[in-house]
Amino acid sequence: MSEPTEATSKPASIGDRVERAIEDHANAEREIARGEADAGRTGSLARIAFWLAVTGISLYLVAPSLIDVLGSWRDLSQLALAWFPAMAALQLAALACLWVLQRIALKRAAWPDVINSQLAGNALAKIAPGGGALGAALQYRMLVQAGIERGRAVAGLTAANLLTFAVVLALPVLVAPAVIRGGVPRSLVEGTLIGLVAFGVLVAAGVAVLALDGPLAWIGRVVQRIRNRLRRHAPPLTRLPQRLMRERDRLLAILGPRWKRALLSAAGRWAFDYATLLAALAAVGSHPRPALVLLAFCAAQVLAQIPITPGGLGFVEAGLTATLALAGVAAGDAVLATFTYRLFSYWLPLPLGLAGATLHRRRYGREAPES
Repeated sequence: MSEPTEATSKPASIGDRVERAIEDHANAEREIARGEADAGRTGSLARIAFWLAVTGISLYLVAPSLIDVLGSWRDLSQLALAWFPAMAALQLAALACLWVLQRIALKRAAWPDVINSQLAGNALAKIAPGGGALGAALQYRMLVQAGIERGRAVAGLTAANLLTFAVVLALPVLVAPAVIRGGVPRSLVEGTLIGLVAFGVLVAAGVAVLALDGPLAWIGRVVQRIRNRLRRHAPPLTRLPQRLMRERDRLLAILGPRWKRALLSAAGRWAFDYATLLAALAAVGSHPRPALVLLAFCAAQVLAQIPITPGGLGFVEAGLTATLALAGVAAGDAVLATFTYRLFSYWLPLPLGLAGATLHRRRYGREAPES
């Protein structure tokens, strides 16, 4: 594929960039489809055996923390059970934000196809070794079976996943100043306000990066300068800002004119999930430092991406319990709050995934999509 021409001195409008990127994306879509056509294959028996062995060893290493968290179900009577409906509603709102984002990225695919495939893929990712890839492959196959073009499915899912993960990686940067200054307020009401401000700033920063060349070019120059200083003996990196802007334009091509709604949905997905953790802490009667709780939340989401256990099982429980303790939560409350949060964020999606797969099968039958 030929290299895109450089922008002229006159800055292009976001509409012009989207149109240009759509044309580039259309030319690349067939290549993407050919390269990803076999994404649904789960691999050889040797590979499956390897992942099972890695998962078993990993679960053995984190077993004490996992058993401690799971064993806290006996203390559920100590919780304010009135928070349970709120946590369920918050998790459903987080899922709804993800469905909106994926539907935008998939060019307005049918709601049932987006919802059922996301629920089934998410559930598989939480129970299978190396589940992230298997969950994405299952959702891809379900979308293709629903009649969505392969290239469109791959590009849409990739864009949605990149945007949601970029949001959670950016969150610690937003709360770092509050942590460094100290004196962070302790009430959960103030914690909620801090979370809302952080997500609002995140959305504003995302809009600036997607809509304007200047902020993204500045980020590229800073990263490029740091990389060149750290690797003085390697060939210098010279065109990172231009590469970032090209990739940004491709992302905009996938999202189309509804990219602002997609960005807001990605932020909302994590805002409601964070609110679920705050509700779990409120249910145990704990009043931690909210900025550190947000950092603990971000650490839990990163740990959930570790592919060596399904859905980060064990690693999330150990990491979240420890970071909540650092945030000022008593050890027993941290364990119980972690169990309650994971009850809604990890275990609740499993039966929902089964329901999504069942509804999809009733809609399209058992026949697999053509390879």
